[in-house]
Amino acid sequence: MSLPLSGIRVLDLTSVVAGPYCAYHLALMGADVVKVETPEGGDLARRLGADPALNAADMGATYLAMSAGKASLTLNLKAAEGKAIFKRLVAGADVLVENYRPGVMSRLGMDYEALRRERADLIYCAISGFGQDTSMAGKPAYDQIVQGMSGAMSTTGDADSGPVRAGYPVCDTVAGMNAAFAVASALLHRERTGEGQFIDVSMLETTISVMGWVTSNWLIAGQPPVPSGNDNFTASPSGAFRVADGLINIAANQQKQFEALCRELGREDLLADARYANPDIRLEHRDALKAALERTLTERPGAEWVARLDKVGVPVGPVLDVPTALALPPIAERGVVQRLQGVPDVPRPVDIFTAGWRMSGGAPRIGGLPPRLGEHSDRILRDLGYSSAQIVQWREAGVI
Repeated sequence: MSLPLSGIRVLDLTSVVAGPYCAYHLALMGADVVKVETPEGGDLARRLGADPALNAADMGATYLAMSAGKASLTLNLKAAEGKAIFKRLVAGADVLVENYRPGVMSRLGMDYEALRRERADLIYCAISGFGQDTSMAGKPAYDQIVQGMSGAMSTTGDADSGPVRAGYPVCDTVAGMNAAFAVASALLHRERTGEGQFIDVSMLETTISVMGWVTSNWLIAGQPPVPSGNDNFTASPSGAFRVADGLINIAANQQKQFEALCRELGREDLLADARYANPDIRLEHRDALKAALERTLTERPGAEWVARLDKVGVPVGPVLDVPTALALPPIAERGVVQRLQGVPDVPRPVDIFTAGWRMSGGAPRIGGLPPRLGEHSDRILRDLGYSSAQIVQWREAGVI
């Protein structure tokens, strides 16, 4: 498979989740990603994850999940020699991605305006919590903070339990994906015009943008969102329903689906009830309808109901935990989980998730193992024209 970003060099100056996730997807698209890390510990993600032994080895699970296919160069960007090396590196790069707090790269003398003197058509992507030029630019941003400030948490849970944070770093990951999309778009623009770009990705803006009809209902219709728990507030019956052994999701949003659901459950009486005659009226009587359906659904296990409702065309699915979800047939059939053997300092195979897309030529493939801290420093510096003696001297001085 010929990957679309083959031959594109990306400098990854990011840490933890949003930036590394962006650069990881660029690597999956074929880019040559050089992870530029501080000599003193590198990316914090190297010490994050559920396995303390991996964290101690600077190969934490969070790092492993987003670093395959990258090279690692350690560089002290505060040292004059480090700055000089980095600028030479930029001259041969196509893209730079960073997620420092706004102003850090300027204080280092390596902001976009400075670096475009090294490479005029450089694509520079800066990921931050609140944008580079806003009144909140300097505010520290973590996923939890943005989940709260974006309004996302106000829509989760129900009237009794909410607000509740999403159980994964949704703001970080969507910002990283948004940044990768922007970089790919900028590369296409550069191919057409020869122009580089400065890309300013805001976690806050990205999160609000993906909240979909929650945002548009307020902006367009003036309806503020309220927490609706496991119910889909746009349709009924649509949400999570109790069965004999847990929960299943049902989304009988269309009239014909509602009718098929009632018939399969043997609840034709609901079709004759004026409270459920059409979608708008069903929304008004959601709670009563849900209770009526659950009186029947709780008589049998979820797997049976899923099989039966699938057959009659009612959208339905089980509510699974993560291990069970990863074992679903489509995950194996599409090869999105890849096993890496021989990862440095990791005494067992490593399974990582790649991407939720594939092209006509096939699925994205991992281009290499997650690197040790500074594993490729010597090779990259030699490729830049520096001598082995100079590299040794820089290592002794803490430049690399």
